[in-house]
Amino acid sequence: MNTWLKIGLCLLLAPAPIWAQSPVAAGRAPIISGSIGYSYLDFGSDQSARIGLNGVDASATADLFPRVGIKLDLGYVRASNVLGSGRDSDVLSYLAGPVFYPTRGRLTTYVQGLFGGARVTGAVPFKQGEFLVGFINRPAWAVGGGAEFTLSPSFGLRGGIDYLRASYTDSTATIKGQLGIRTVASIVYYPGHRKHH
Repeated sequence: MNTWLKIGLCLLLAPAPIWAQSPVAAGRAPIISGSIGYSYLDFGSDQSARIGLNGVDASATADLFPRVGIKLDLGYVRASNVLGSGRDSDVLSYLAGPVFYPTRGRLTTYVQGLFGGARVTGAVPFKQGEFLVGFINRPAWAVGGGAEFTLSPSFGLRGGIDYLRASYTDSTATIKGQLGIRTVASIVYYPGHRKHH
């Protein structure tokens, strides 16, 4: 019994491999970026009632994989004295969806499909000298793409164009889809320093 006790104590005190210090595969965190910039929207139901709106667009993107990310996008554009009505018009869009990168590097290209909603206000010709005014908050979506140029590990420039569909009333007081082309030019910030894929 004395011998077994000595062997047990030797095993307990002898150095043994420490499993907690074995190498562990490193995890991959998403690449996060944020952007803010100028936005222009050519919006309306037909050529006679189309208006140009100017404003700002802000977004946050998490690139989960080298070629795929998720984007949150918030845009606000506005125009004054729409169609000579004395009324203003604006579009507040809040969208999210996947982003795909056909090419990555110092110049990165992307395509995106964003879904969410938009609150649209404005004035629409109704009867002779009269306008319909109000606001509508309905589902909206945008599809498009663009390119991003990396200036440094922390900053880049992005330009994009997409096709935005939101809802508003037409001259017959019917709520219907309104189509627009939206362009955005923004500066991009990479909080954790971007690495090329």
